[in-house]
Amino acid sequence: MQALNLWHKFGVHRAKIALCCFLFSGALQAQSFLWARKNNPDYDEKRKISYGFLIGLHSTAYQIKYSDVFVTPDLDSLHSVVPAWKPGFSLGFLVNYRAHEFVDVRLMPTVGFYEHELTYRFTSGDSQRELVETTMVEFPVLVKYKSMRRGNIRMYMIGGARPGIEASGKKEIENVVNSLEVKGFNLSLEAGIGFDLYFPLFKLSPEVRFSRGIYNILDNTENNFGKPLKQVTTNTVHFYFIFQ
Repeated sequence: MQALNLWHKFGVHRAKIALCCFLFSGALQAQSFLWARKNNPDYDEKRKISYGFLIGLHSTAYQIKYSDVFVTPDLDSLHSVVPAWKPGFSLGFLVNYRAHEFVDVRLMPTVGFYEHELTYRFTSGDSQRELVETTMVEFPVLVKYKSMRRGNIRMYMIGGARPGIEASGKKEIENVVNSLEVKGFNLSLEAGIGFDLYFPLFKLSPEVRFSRGIYNILDNTENNFGKPLKQVTTNTVHFYFIFQ
């Protein structure tokens, strides 16, 4: 029993020593980071307007509200409508205006490739999947609030609005009648966080942004797919790599 107690005490002390070493090494790394040589030290100050491009990945899903018709005998065979999250990607450009030492205004024209899926589940146990594919030309207008630069990194918060117009013209091409029909315009509010990472020749900004649609994009409420629904909006999580 005494040997076990000694081993237990030794284990506790060993854990404390390991924790102290970890904190000490972290403090050394942080201090060396703060005193690291700055890449492009005047990058933000000497540019009133700067340009760049972005590559983005996203995951998106519809958010729905049921119509009053959903609870009527006409749709008693329909159990529920379930949205699913689907991946996609986007490409775009950046125009950045430095309005203040810590505030930028950004215009980011983007082409986004989206897939949205709804599963219609019936009381019989059957289900039917409806997939909506859209290509959107979007024009996010954003305000970026930056922290002070620490070495070669700077944190920021960003938010604004994202209007978008459908560019694919799918309805006219396919002439689909019995499908979920959505409007060719969307408007979302979004907010996110990111980091500016300064390199000798460029600046890289990984960024996460959350987008919430505020415009009802449901177009046809008379066919089988639109009848049980009153409102359809979009929810999207974006992850960007922005190069300047």
